[in-house]
Amino acid sequence: MALWDRVKESAQSMQTQLVAKKNDLKSGAFRDASMAMCALVAAADGSIDPAERRRVAQLIATNEVLQNFSADDLRQRFETYVDKLTTDFDFGKVSVLQEVAKAKKKPAEARAVIQIGIVIGGADGNFDKTEQAVVREACYTLELPPAEFDL
Repeated sequence: MALWDRVKESAQSMQTQLVAKKNDLKSGAFRDASMAMCALVAAADGSIDPAERRRVAQLIATNEVLQNFSADDLRQRFETYVDKLTTDFDFGKVSVLQEVAKAKKKPAEARAVIQIGIVIGGADGNFDKTEQAVVREACYTLELPPAEFDL
């Protein structure tokens, strides 16, 4: 199986798992941590071009699991986190990872945040090394073993 197919299959599997838990993923902590994770993945290489920003924002708006929340609210939070990361990636990453950490209290939400990162990272069929690295870092922030997610 080609790498492209494995990435796509993994992202689809994560999305299926997320949809199954949709009704349990309604807290503000999950919302904030998810948007922070999306921003981290989008800006994983230290920058994010406008096309990538729009693509991730579109994925957020159409993701079934995130439809528990207002699309405008999600977009605004995502944009705020991306702005922090693009202004000063290293400093912004500390702040954004603090938002990710909000999901630590509920293991199901913490796992869902990581799964969202993998879905966003794999959406273009290329879950690259920088994207994997920020998702792995989020795993450590949430005290989850990266191996659980094949990272």
